[in-house]
Amino acid sequence: MTRFRPCIDLHQGVVKQIVGGSLRDDGSRPVENFVSPHPPAWFAERFRDDGLTGGHVIKLGPGNDGAAREALAAWPGGLQLGGGIHAANAAEWLDAGAAQVIVTSALFDATGTFQPAALDALVSEIGADRLVIDLSCRRTPHGWTVAMNRWQTLTDLEVSPATLDALAPHCAEFLIHAADVEGLCGGIDADLVAMLGNWGGRPVTYAGGAATLDDVLLVESAGQGRVDVTVGSALDLFGGNGVRYADLVAWNRR
Repeated sequence: MTRFRPCIDLHQGVVKQIVGGSLRDDGSRPVENFVSPHPPAWFAERFRDDGLTGGHVIKLGPGNDGAAREALAAWPGGLQLGGGIHAANAAEWLDAGAAQVIVTSALFDATGTFQPAALDALVSEIGADRLVIDLSCRRTPHGWTVAMNRWQTLTDLEVSPATLDALAPHCAEFLIHAADVEGLCGGIDADLVAMLGNWGGRPVTYAGGAATLDDVLLVESAGQGRVDVTVGSALDLFGGNGVRYADLVAWNRR
């Protein structure tokens, strides 16, 4: 059964909702849908009190370590942590309270070539059960391609059943943002969700484009109940008007 999984996206130490495709390293300002007046702990405490498990905190660039630690301290063991994770610091973030750590860019070299040894090093350091592999991706002529470095750089790894089969023994679950629709509130990538649901070999959380409760229902149907969903910019908790947070809390209690 599809569950709602919450998120806390951090940018420059503040909880924000950002159009994913607008994040750049060239100094340009990303498109911000929401900037919260509340600190990260406020959201973590809300998710804790409402019993929402499996959510994630994502550090979007530098300057977010303090904010991430604040969120994790508010709910030790209740949230995953991603952004800048690699073998040398993964255990540190687990010690800070993360239930699991999420990794993308550290699995590739600067050109986007997958590095199996980097994955082996992470698994050796913390164990596969504490690792979430982020395969956030963009649509390409061949289907979907993993995008690293805050979704700016396409890699040599396709998001496909074969890739999922190969990586599944090395992680507890997958997190997959559809970067082309992330933050746009224009609807989900139903084809991607359907592919993930047909695979179904590990827990998977999909994020990107959900604008209404109908989109949440579509994730459940297209993903055959095997794909969980994150709702960001459309959520009233983040200034949106498409989905009520209370409805998603009730959804998880079905």
